[in-house]
Amino acid sequence: MSIAPGWGHLVLRLVVGAIFVAHGLPMLVPVLGGSPAAAAAILESSGLSPGYPLALVGGLIVAAGGFALIVGAFTTIAAAALSTVVIVAAWKVHLAHGFYLNWRLAPGVGHGYEYDLALVGALVCLVLAGPGRISLDERRARRREAAAAGRARLRSGSV
Repeated sequence: MSIAPGWGHLVLRLVVGAIFVAHGLPMLVPVLGGSPAAAAAILESSGLSPGYPLALVGGLIVAAGGFALIVGAFTTIAAAALSTVVIVAAWKVHLAHGFYLNWRLAPGVGHGYEYDLALVGALVCLVLAGPGRISLDERRARRREAAAAGRARLRSGSV
């Protein structure tokens, strides 16, 4: 039994969405020490080319998907798209470095895939459990239910 049903989804959406917005924006505009060119260079060095268009598309998916999670719009689609991006990043960049992050920041040693695994786990939870409270998806679902109930009343003649 949970203390506050549906509110955990909201917290998960806000936190994970903020992480993705913070990682996606630097891939699109030069903020927080990132740039599209820097993201393109990382993609090219990982064997993904053409780097610049992929950086822009990836940055757009990550930033827009993160924003969609924050507001709870198209949550399952956004979480699925973000999962795909994270899985590709884990496979092409982090898998070769093992499981753990490089906490010591040892030169020449990359980060492992543990962070990617945690993000994919959170995104899969959102796909399976839905957006939770205070989301545009929930509001849209309530409107559809109300409209369906109204049509049912009209058909039954009990208006």
